[in-house]
Amino acid sequence: MKKHQIRIVGGHYRKTPISVPNGDHLRPTPDRVRETLFNWLAHFWGGSFDGKQVLDLFAGSGALGFEAASRGVALAQLVEQAPAALAGLRAVQSRLQAPAIRIHAGDALAYLQSLPAPSFDLLMLDPPFGGDWLERVHPLIGRALMPGGLLYLESGTALTEAPADCLPLRQGRAGQVHYALLQFAATQKNRNNERLESGCDSLTPSESA
Repeated sequence: MKKHQIRIVGGHYRKTPISVPNGDHLRPTPDRVRETLFNWLAHFWGGSFDGKQVLDLFAGSGALGFEAASRGVALAQLVEQAPAALAGLRAVQSRLQAPAIRIHAGDALAYLQSLPAPSFDLLMLDPPFGGDWLERVHPLIGRALMPGGLLYLESGTALTEAPADCLPLRQGRAGQVHYALLQFAATQKNRNNERLESGCDSLTPSESA
């Protein structure tokens, strides 16, 4: 099967190629979107990724999870169930030999339900477009994210209203990809109908991971 490549855009493993099989409905997050996201994270985390634990729930190509590992997080947990995608994730894991990277083969919702206690600082949610994934995952977010943790969302439509237990921080658009960063378990009084801050990019339409 033919493949195309993307690259890690920052950190210790910068420029490392990631092969993405064509035809597997994988939509790697565009380079500039990943760069924007990790600039946002650096801002909210005081410039340091040390000790952070992140969960890439619909890992796909692994672009987001591997980017987090490259920036120096303590744990980058990737969850994926498609065999071709899993093979790609394990190939990159073997090449990087990064101790922070963990790969779980299985269903995303089942993985969340299996967690004994919240331990993640960041949940990256980039599921296949459509399917109401935010609504399906939302009741389980508290099983993964610690209070005050960050939630990153990608979808084919803009986030017009954040869940009641999330504080919107940033949002952007890159072609057909809409993305947003929120904080979990913020108090309602602090939300106060606050609008999402725009961080839009002027990218051409692209596919998302």
